[in-house]
Amino acid sequence: MTGENRGRSDDPTAPRAVLHRWSEARHFDDAVLGGTAWSDGALRLESVEGDETFVDQHGHAALEWQYATCSTGWRELPFPAEELIPSWTALTPAGTRLMVRLRVRDEDGNVSPWYVMAHWASGDEVVHRTTVPGQTGPFGAVDVDVFVAAPGRPVLAYDLEVRLARTQDAPEGPAVRAFHVAASSTPPDHRQPVSGPAGAWGTVLDVPRRSQELHTGHSPQWDGGGEAWSAPTCTSMLVEYFGHGPADGEMTWIDPADTAPQVDFTARAVYDYAYKGCGNWAFNAAHPARYGLDGMVTRLRSLSELERFISAGIPIATAQSFRIGELAGAGFSPAGSIKIVCGFTTEGDVVVNDPLSATDEEVRRIYPRGEFERVWLSESGGGGVVYLVHPPELPLPANVPGLEPNW
Repeated sequence: MTGENRGRSDDPTAPRAVLHRWSEARHFDDAVLGGTAWSDGALRLESVEGDETFVDQHGHAALEWQYATCSTGWRELPFPAEELIPSWTALTPAGTRLMVRLRVRDEDGNVSPWYVMAHWASGDEVVHRTTVPGQTGPFGAVDVDVFVAAPGRPVLAYDLEVRLARTQDAPEGPAVRAFHVAASSTPPDHRQPVSGPAGAWGTVLDVPRRSQELHTGHSPQWDGGGEAWSAPTCTSMLVEYFGHGPADGEMTWIDPADTAPQVDFTARAVYDYAYKGCGNWAFNAAHPARYGLDGMVTRLRSLSELERFISAGIPIATAQSFRIGELAGAGFSPAGSIKIVCGFTTEGDVVVNDPLSATDEEVRRIYPRGEFERVWLSESGGGGVVYLVHPPELPLPANVPGLEPNW
């Protein structure tokens, strides 16, 4: 059996994942558009539905905002899900922001209250981007960027709402090019065999190498500095791989002696002011939109699935947490880390850019396929979470036949 067949939908012990996407006009045919409209490749604020005073909890003055909303309406899931992760690609000029909310329905038809998943703005000059802590109840809880269903109460359907807002003197509103919901379920007794080849063995993408450790002590107001910056360092590498990044004029606040100022810039641009960290998956996937790139968060079911992206020229940021010794030779962080899968050796082992390295030269690592896949897919180690970035003109690979589409 090859890795392409792992995780088939009729296997009760296999992880399941699906991604719903809204990125074209036809995707909104049965959405509740409210005061928004799909125009010129993006969802835009067309008519004001209301006014609100938004109180920034992290230091900016309260401002009056005009807003309009779009709701997906109720979307049924093909399996009872334990976790849901929204993500989006949006342009939010100064004086604009998004609020992303989610509600769920359980097996008995009960409907939860709305959960705020994010207040997003690409800059922090007018409003601070943030999640909202303390949202927990009988249906589940919001764990930073993930809605986690309560034990024994899985999600059968959800409704996602995106509120587009602008200050009254903003010349334009935000533009949302795409939003997504990744839903997943991982059986607690899941033990997946090592996946087989899927066409990318011997392919390695030339992703720039950036060490987070070289930024130790930089900008400690954003998550303590570089020693905690595995996610923004990876996001910076992905953006740079596609030939994009901040202009010199945007980075004048960074020490000119910094040899990779785009890493510091990215850390500030993805910092979650409530979580007090730079590891919010959705925020890292949303940041590259300012450079015309698309991003999303999803869950993959095997390295065989991930190989499809490498063959398509798209490196993948993977989230994992592990104990010392579980991934031989890996940089270790008790809080977990993000690593970029750049490709595979001819034997199928995983070629990675690991930012938890002392120098840029040491960032490139090779990890045994079985060890890496086991850590990454384990429920405690990350559950197959990835985020990816790509130019709109570079298409994503085809989904695996016979499985729920998860990108």
